[in-house]
Amino acid sequence: MSTTATTEGGCGCPDYNRGGLTRRRLLKTTAAGTGALVGAQMIGGAFMEAAYGGTPGGNVVVVVSLRGGADGLSMLVPRGVDHDRLAGLRPNLVVPESTLLGADPRFGLHPAFSPLLPMWNAGTFGAVQSVGLPAPNRSHFDAMEEVEDADPGSKARVGWINRMIGLDPSAAPQDCVSLGSTLLPTSMVGPASVLGAYEIEDLAVADVGTTAALRRSSLRTMWATDKSVIGAGVRVAMDATARLAPLVESADTAVRTSAYPAGPLAEVLANTAALIRADVGTRIVAVDYGDWDMHEGQGRVDDGWFTNHVSHFARSLKAFFADLGTAAARTTVVTISEFGRRVEENGDGGTDHGYGNAMLLFGAGVAGGTVRGQWPGLAPAALEDGDLAVRHDFRSILWEVMADRFPGISSRRAEVFPGFVPETLGVMS
Repeated sequence: MSTTATTEGGCGCPDYNRGGLTRRRLLKTTAAGTGALVGAQMIGGAFMEAAYGGTPGGNVVVVVSLRGGADGLSMLVPRGVDHDRLAGLRPNLVVPESTLLGADPRFGLHPAFSPLLPMWNAGTFGAVQSVGLPAPNRSHFDAMEEVEDADPGSKARVGWINRMIGLDPSAAPQDCVSLGSTLLPTSMVGPASVLGAYEIEDLAVADVGTTAALRRSSLRTMWATDKSVIGAGVRVAMDATARLAPLVESADTAVRTSAYPAGPLAEVLANTAALIRADVGTRIVAVDYGDWDMHEGQGRVDDGWFTNHVSHFARSLKAFFADLGTAAARTTVVTISEFGRRVEENGDGGTDHGYGNAMLLFGAGVAGGTVRGQWPGLAPAALEDGDLAVRHDFRSILWEVMADRFPGISSRRAEVFPGFVPETLGVMS
């Protein structure tokens, strides 16, 4: 696949290479198709047939992981005196204040967000600055693990999305889907059943030379009375593939990749849009857009790795909302990244791992057109170990989104984010 968002320098960070390990806690069930995963999670030998929601026509939240540590200070750039401070620390990387977009008095958007400026102006694109972990660290592996587990100090291997899905033990696996990879993110790992696949066409029983319906029937018969965890997983997988069969069979026309700019997000967002339009009860979709670990070759505002990456994201998201059609009115997108970048550029034309970062929100229910939250500033005394200080726990934003889009869980916060009391930032209308 061609790409307009290529790695300029490549990540020389060994820790980032370890990051892929966080996505390998999964079960490949008997019903998995080639290159696909129909996930029936087994943790500690226990299986639970569970997901959250499932009513047709309901809301959908797409969680986009900007893996690698996206540079929030180049996405949402401070204005005024803090821009001057940033320019002094990043003379070769700072986005000129004259090029910033949006009317927020404190911050401006990187100019590569221009395709999404109409959403910003309409109030359906918003952001929060200075977001991060309650105890920040600069390890890709550890930070993303903590973000996706979202239960500090717990020994349980259950991600926050899986905990949320597990609130309803009667729903179906297709309520929660990871697209673009069969490796589930840590946020989806746990006892609740979810689905993972490269694309929706893979959410099917493996082709063994018979019709899909016959394959499902044969497998269902074979495992009908099996009392093992595997048997339970196969039966749940058969139910899911039967529900998804019409979408899978129409994938060639339902997935409209030609509507997207060429690059890494084309396939995954086109498949996500097709899944949401199909209205099969999906409530949570997780996708990755990685390669943000720009220790070198980050580039200037008019060209380079970072600008191309943001441009591809913005153009792809614009195409995604157009592709959704009427389903856009019930779809919300929220981004998350393991940490931000250091305030000062390094000697290789990039930025190293930092603390505070930005979260972006798009679509239904978003109270946008502004940057929410406290801003610690970039004065030397305000920095934490030379980094942007964290003022907002990322769980506050995630909880506000989820409780708004799924009101049925609003009284069960402690089960999704144990021991955490969020603040309200007003990111949802």
